[in-house]
Amino acid sequence: MTVHRYPVRVYYEDTDMGGIVYHANYLRYIERARSDWVRQLGNDQNAMREAGIVWGVRKIEAEYLATAKFEDELTVETHLRELSGARLTMDQVVKRGDQPIFTASVMAVCMNAAGKPVRLPAEIRALLQADVD
Repeated sequence: MTVHRYPVRVYYEDTDMGGIVYHANYLRYIERARSDWVRQLGNDQNAMREAGIVWGVRKIEAEYLATAKFEDELTVETHLRELSGARLTMDQVVKRGDQPIFTASVMAVCMNAAGKPVRLPAEIRALLQADVD
């Protein structure tokens, strides 16, 4: 199973009054990492949207383990845990060096223009399946 790694640097704008990364920004970091991962797999999200299908997050379970601060260099690790006909579940870990500071399990689905879940298109499923094998 492939682990995708995405680098993140903490900027001043990412921090709160206490000088630590504001909790919601971890969701931004993992979103960027997921987008980069599917792009690297060959999933053209613009073509998907033009075909009337988009990715949507259905569920996130997150745990904050430690804080990150201004100028920290982080890495978001993403790997596909589960793939079904209509959804995929990824585990994501934000690390500072080898130290996990945030973990999340993210369930995503494909949706049509009306916001209803649809089966994963065969070509996307094949790209994802290749990453699992």
